Amino acid sequence: MASLNGTSHNPIDDELDFSEIEAKYRVDFDDGFDSVIVVDGVPIIDKSKLDKLLAKISKEFSRRGAVIKPDDIFVPWDDNAGKTKGFIFVDLGNPDAAAFAASAMNGHPFDTKHTFRINRFTDIERYASIDETYVEPTVEEYRPKEHLRAWLADSQGRDQYVTYRGDDVEIHWHGKPSQCEVAYAKKNWTELYASWSPLGTYFATLFRQGVRLWGGPSWEPQHRFAHPLVKLIDFSPCENYLVTWSHDPISVPSNLPQGPEFFSPEDEGNNIAVWDIKSGQLLRTFPTTTYENEDPAMKKQMQWPALKWSSDDKFVARVTPGQHISVYELPTMGLHDKKSLKIEGVVDFEWCPHGEKDKEDAEKAAKADKTEKGAKKRENMLAYWTPEVANQPARVTLISFPSRTVLRQKNLFNVTECKLHWQNQGDFLCVKVDRHTKTKKSIFCNLEIFRVREKDYPVEVVELKDTVTDFSWEPKGERFAIVSSNDPNLGNPGPGITIKTDIGFYQLDRAKNDFKLLRTLTSRTSNTIRWSPRGRHVVLATVGSSTKSELEFWDLDFSTEERREGQNVKEEWGSGIQQLGSADHYGVTDVEWDPSGRYLATSASAWRHTLENGYAIWDFRGQELEKHILDRFKQFIWRPRPRSLLTKDHQRQIRKNLREYSRAFDEEDAAEESNVSAELIAHRKRLLDEWNAWRARCKRDIVEEKRSRGQKLNGEHHEEEKEEIEEWIDEVIEQIEEEVVE
Repeated sequence: MASLNGTSHNPIDDELDFSEIEAKYRVDFDDGFDSVIVVDGVPIIDKSKLDKLLAKISKEFSRRGAVIKPDDIFVPWDDNAGKTKGFIFVDLGNPDAAAFAASAMNGHPFDTKHTFRINRFTDIERYASIDETYVEPTVEEYRPKEHLRAWLADSQGRDQYVTYRGDDVEIHWHGKPSQCEVAYAKKNWTELYASWSPLGTYFATLFRQGVRLWGGPSWEPQHRFAHPLVKLIDFSPCENYLVTWSHDPISVPSNLPQGPEFFSPEDEGNNIAVWDIKSGQLLRTFPTTTYENEDPAMKKQMQWPALKWSSDDKFVARVTPGQHISVYELPTMGLHDKKSLKIEGVVDFEWCPHGEKDKEDAEKAAKADKTEKGAKKRENMLAYWTPEVANQPARVTLISFPSRTVLRQKNLFNVTECKLHWQNQGDFLCVKVDRHTKTKKSIFCNLEIFRVREKDYPVEVVELKDTVTDFSWEPKGERFAIVSSNDPNLGNPGPGITIKTDIGFYQLDRAKNDFKLLRTLTSRTSNTIRWSPRGRHVVLATVGSSTKSELEFWDLDFSTEERREGQNVKEEWGSGIQQLGSADHYGVTDVEWDPSGRYLATSASAWRHTLENGYAIWDFRGQELEKHILDRFKQFIWRPRPRSLLTKDHQRQIRKNLREYSRAFDEEDAAEESNVSAELIAHRKRLLDEWNAWRARCKRDIVEEKRSRGQKLNGEHHEEEKEEIEEWIDEVIEQIEEEVVE
């Protein structure tokens, strides 16, 4: 049948029902505003800055995972003033994206003067028509959280340490022999290695997906940071921030979750990430630092940590070798004063640590809000060095921050290399300067020591003829120790070659205001110095050698014990140094004191070699307390402790009444010894009773067997003779060792 326009019409089409197909493929047009958000706190500008503002807003949203373009933003305009009204409308395309953007960007600091406040557009109508009838809210059940520092309240005052062997990770309590036990164990707890945070609050493990932090008595997961293929981590000193690094550059696939806790497309290509531990949010990413004029074919070892923190967590800095030092403020991670410290030829730098007195002053200033008056807070300080360039000598510079005031400079000549060593209380800075002769055929060393607490920062020079391979300050003290050597094999150590070293101890002579040699220990093989956290005691170890593995335990204040006992001892310079003991741990790769300074742990890691892996724990005198040989043993780490909450007066009072406390401790030790003795005696008595019972049973069996055979029993009519068993116990009353010198 022909239609009016000349086309044929099939009457069957009138009979077909297309409603299901139309319903299936119907396109619904969204006329609502669920995908629109209102952003307050936007800077008020004129039209000349509009494009720049929209581009920056789009960049900030995209960095947090809410990807938008300038075309998605509508800016209300005040025609009379010719400026914006301070808020904008953003269309995210769908309600889910709008909800995510509102949660991610609400409260985001756009700059120092403006902070975003975000609401959904549909919420405005909902708030306007809200029901004002009061409805009592439902109270959620209170669930107390575990205290992350609960281990400090241990009634026995024990420390903790972690061991990593094979796929097993164990956390141990360490104390007296009867108090040692496993606190927690877990298989496959880490894929790479484990680490404690600086104050011991968190336990970090590394996986292919990123980093996880654990804590509390039950070791529940606290935070996670998604940095795929992470290899290295570093905590800030106050445990507020975490730095992660991966050799593989960051890549952001399209299916990756978006949000402030994840990487955004702008982070692609970078290797280093900075995270806020409490919120879990990503603060900023950086590429790996490259050296100026570096040959791409030459692989140079990366310096770690790549970012260095100030002691109060307020600043973090990184060096671009040869160019500048960039200092960033926390928590915004913005460049301080929007400019770096441009220093031609800069090689390295270090922040000055804050001592206990500095921290106390900072706490008083924060409580009293007297940063300018009253309790004055010490400004942060950093030291850096630059090499010789053309006719300009090498130079070490002290600078305060954030004022950027140069405090002291020292010129150096014929410099090959410098290393900066701060004392942990920030009292001294030692610059270990490797110098070369004019012919550049030999190397010798100078120690340039800055007395930072004194006026004009005086510098003392300690000249040495040999090469210094290790330097270490005494914690909370005015002494340091060095390892030096003039062994010809020092530059080219081979397998089976033992490097001969000398150990030197130096102390500040207050009478002459310079550092004076206390004592030199010659013809040693030690290459590592480990001071006790409390000072005074030091261990000299031979680490990483296949032929030597010696440990020497020294006390630098041994003669003070005689003065305490009331003896009139005339002390000579350096006479207080006394060796307490020596030991050996084959294949030792790591040496670490516990936080109390009473115990030392040595370990042989399978990461370095596979011979007699395991760990041992010693007391400060070199007496071995326990040793474990474990195949595939990898890591041993003591759990750090935070600074004591006791005031100086309380600590002084405890020292004054130390004899009373020691009496209680002696009673506990005696009770434990008696318990151990009682257990040993009971064990021996049980073994003796078992032996006598077995012997009597055997006798009865023999008698019955003879009777069954009709044999005459010897002494059948006589009373069985009693057998007496004598038990000899040797007890050493006194032991004297005599040395006969020929």
